[in-house]
Amino acid sequence: MRKLIFSALAGLLVTGLIPATAAAQGPAPGAPGAHPSWLPANKTGFGTAHDRSSNVWFTLQGGQMSEVYYPDLSTPSVRSLNFVVTDGRSFAVTDYSAKSQQVRRTDDDSLTYEQTITDDQHRWRLRKTYVTDPAATTVLVDVDFQSLTGRPYQLYAVADPDLTNDGSDDSAARARDAVTAQDAANAAALAAKPAFTQTSVGYAGASDGNTQLAKTFKLATYDTATKGNVVLTGRTSADGLHSRHVTLALGMGAKAADALRSAQASQRRGVRDITRAYDRGWQQYLRGVGKPPSSLKTDAERDLYKASMLTLAASEDKHHPGAFIASPSMPWRFGNNDPEWSPSGTYHLVWPRDLYQIATGLAAGGDTAAANRAVSYMFGTQQQADGHMPQNSRVDGVPYWTSIQLDETAFPIVLAQQLGRTDLWPGVRKAADFILGYRGPNGQASPYTQQERWEEQDGWSPSTIASVIAGLVCAADIASHNGASADAARYLAAADKMKADLPKQTITTNGPLSKDPYFVRLTKDANANNGTTYNLGNSSVTMDQRAVTDAGFLDLVRLGVYRADDPVIRNSVRVTDKDIAFTTPTGQFWHRYTKDGYGEQADGSPWDYTFPAESRTTFGRLWPLLAGERGEYELALGDSASAARRLRDLGRVSSSAETMPEQVWDENPPSGQTGFPAGTPNTSATPLAWTHAQYVRLAQDVKAGSVLETPQVVRCHFLGC
Repeated sequence: MRKLIFSALAGLLVTGLIPATAAAQGPAPGAPGAHPSWLPANKTGFGTAHDRSSNVWFTLQGGQMSEVYYPDLSTPSVRSLNFVVTDGRSFAVTDYSAKSQQVRRTDDDSLTYEQTITDDQHRWRLRKTYVTDPAATTVLVDVDFQSLTGRPYQLYAVADPDLTNDGSDDSAARARDAVTAQDAANAAALAAKPAFTQTSVGYAGASDGNTQLAKTFKLATYDTATKGNVVLTGRTSADGLHSRHVTLALGMGAKAADALRSAQASQRRGVRDITRAYDRGWQQYLRGVGKPPSSLKTDAERDLYKASMLTLAASEDKHHPGAFIASPSMPWRFGNNDPEWSPSGTYHLVWPRDLYQIATGLAAGGDTAAANRAVSYMFGTQQQADGHMPQNSRVDGVPYWTSIQLDETAFPIVLAQQLGRTDLWPGVRKAADFILGYRGPNGQASPYTQQERWEEQDGWSPSTIASVIAGLVCAADIASHNGASADAARYLAAADKMKADLPKQTITTNGPLSKDPYFVRLTKDANANNGTTYNLGNSSVTMDQRAVTDAGFLDLVRLGVYRADDPVIRNSVRVTDKDIAFTTPTGQFWHRYTKDGYGEQADGSPWDYTFPAESRTTFGRLWPLLAGERGEYELALGDSASAARRLRDLGRVSSSAETMPEQVWDENPPSGQTGFPAGTPNTSATPLAWTHAQYVRLAQDVKAGSVLETPQVVRCHFLGC
């Protein structure tokens, strides 16, 4: 980003945002402050107004508010908002450090969240309720602060802006009884009602409110902080006894004055009216998509279903219809806010594969309008000139990572056919022709893919090939509806040949895991009986390709290419269950593949890509969504009871406020530590939209007694109608 020039700060002085009567402390010391980083990815809350005019989102993590996204879902612009409690003499503690932290949704039909924090020494209790203003770009935090000792305390609010996804180049200033931050593109303002009694700005780790209060139990007033990792602090009027209530408004805008106006306008409207409007928007949304299905047996399951629908809907960008992000989080190394990971990792981007999963979940749940927006976005915004979909993109469609993953070009075709979008034929034709003409770096012909669905290997992957075959059959159907019979014939012929070639490419008959044929994760040479070796990545080991399994072959059943009772499918299920399944107290879940390394280190510290191959420093954990895929397979097999159990188990992994994770702890808990029970969420991306979509889809599938997502045209072509 561009440097914020000093004339802009001077403009704040001229316009009176910094009062002439402010305490004469001058600029804050300690520039530029500590290196900015994002909070852990295990979010316990994710909210925004349903109204599209309010393009601001909040997340919760570890007893505090974590990232705020503005002006879109690809741009985190605030790192955190926390509170400090002190008596001014002997102690100062942050709310997020307390062991007693509870979070819940206050309304099962909305995304209003309440955090209750109780001091470890039982001196105070803090209750915080979060919403966004449907009519403004403001996050409101309604606070009840209670002294438990009969003594008054001081309550400070501390906000850490990281504007425009970069916390290293922000500037901050006091603005009468508020505080603001600004960079070249965006701004934030923090105000309170009743108004702050003292404000200050500073640099993270040096002169910010958290650091000052921890050292001296008091806050020195600094007027300005320029170009660095700045922090905003305000002392509230609440003392826990005579004054318990305060409402904070975190306004966002293009300029500091805009952000402040947004915060002040929301304060004038009042938190009660805003909360009613916020809740009403989501309640109306749920009424439009229908009730939870009868497959969900308990109130908790039904609440999670509604939370999943709300979370999926909230994951859509307000200004780019159909752009649903994978997760509003930055796991592990992605949270470092280093330039190489800008924009702070890639989970809050749009991945065509995840978008397909999200769209099919929303469609199953009754929101076909959202599914249609998603497929229109893929073909209208994401699709590249040569016909392929990017590995991922910002919400505006600008690609970020650029590897070719054929399933991400095939799945949009499948979705278009499922939704009856024959109007998308021009884009479908370009996508299908790209698939047929694709060649790898050494001339490898499609369905070779540069990356398979886990994005770590190239080769011939059963799951990728399943999507490609289904995509070509669906393209043929759309072609026929548009009078393009020659194209339809080409696509069907190619799909038939790919199915015929699939056994040699991906089914081993001499592998070490079974005497009977089974699917491997992928092959590097299109010959599943070769003992070709490859390194699995993520600090993992090098293995014979015949010894590496995953459950991606189940896509062949789900997409209608293979029968569920096919002998190779059945044996492959047995092989993967033995190799990569683990039963936890929550249920049975699966690793992505043999000796997966994408997860925390052995001691529980964050994953990093820098560890040497073969070191086995990092361990991939269990993925709950794979239990959902297994449930869909069991439905296709006619085993509805087992599918219902998968649905039950999948529902057990959510947080208390119904956010669902990417991964849960497995048979390898962090060494030398307790408190990581198997089957409970780790610090992976949470909420993961794919997991929520899988829960919604499986719930509807179990009710229907069949896999609703299976394209009938594919099943009829290969297996008969």
